[in-house]
Amino acid sequence: MQQLPLEVRLADHAVFESFYSGSNAAAVHSLQQAALVDTPTVIWIWGAAGQGKSHLLQACTGAAHQQGYSTSYLPLDRSYELPPAVLDGMEELDVLCLDDVHQVAGSDEWERQLFVLFEGIKRRGSRLIISADQAPHQAPIRLPDLASRFTSAITYRLSPLGDQQLLESLQLRATWLGLTLPDETARFLLTRVERQPGSLFPLLDQLDQAALAAQKRLTVPFVKSVLQV
Repeated sequence: MQQLPLEVRLADHAVFESFYSGSNAAAVHSLQQAALVDTPTVIWIWGAAGQGKSHLLQACTGAAHQQGYSTSYLPLDRSYELPPAVLDGMEELDVLCLDDVHQVAGSDEWERQLFVLFEGIKRRGSRLIISADQAPHQAPIRLPDLASRFTSAITYRLSPLGDQQLLESLQLRATWLGLTLPDETARFLLTRVERQPGSLFPLLDQLDQAALAAQKRLTVPFVKSVLQV
């Protein structure tokens, strides 16, 4: 894992290669380009929880870092209890990814700081990637100047995956872990847990550890024994 400021770390699995694009290929390609090409851009990714926004922002951060760019991934989830001043100087980065910006929307101090950051990034010609649970024009931003800046971003909605896409997404993640996930086992998992990547992938990580310890394949009986169902 790459160490980042504030003890925030990129997850090992959060790379573009382990993300199943499905109908979100345009958004994934745009973030890949933002990581690789030194072109000023502001991208806003939105969608429901568990659709892979954090995965993509971390993947973008990691890919840009590998290219030698100065980067940071900053989750704005309230649980981190970050002060708005954490954004000071971040306009000097080549690539900045702000995750869950809706969590700080409505805070006068945060919005003022975000406006200063946005203007600094535009002046420097850096790349800013933002994730939220709504489109920019729907976000509860109270500062009009900030709201207008955000609505100028290139915007992508992450669409939920269908059943077959979820199955293929699970198998892609399993392959990335060095596992073989048969169709039968994948379908069994889809009937037992919440049908979104945010719930399925941690479960797959658990099964990976169990399979490694027991030297077993991911058959339905083995999965049942691990999950005790």
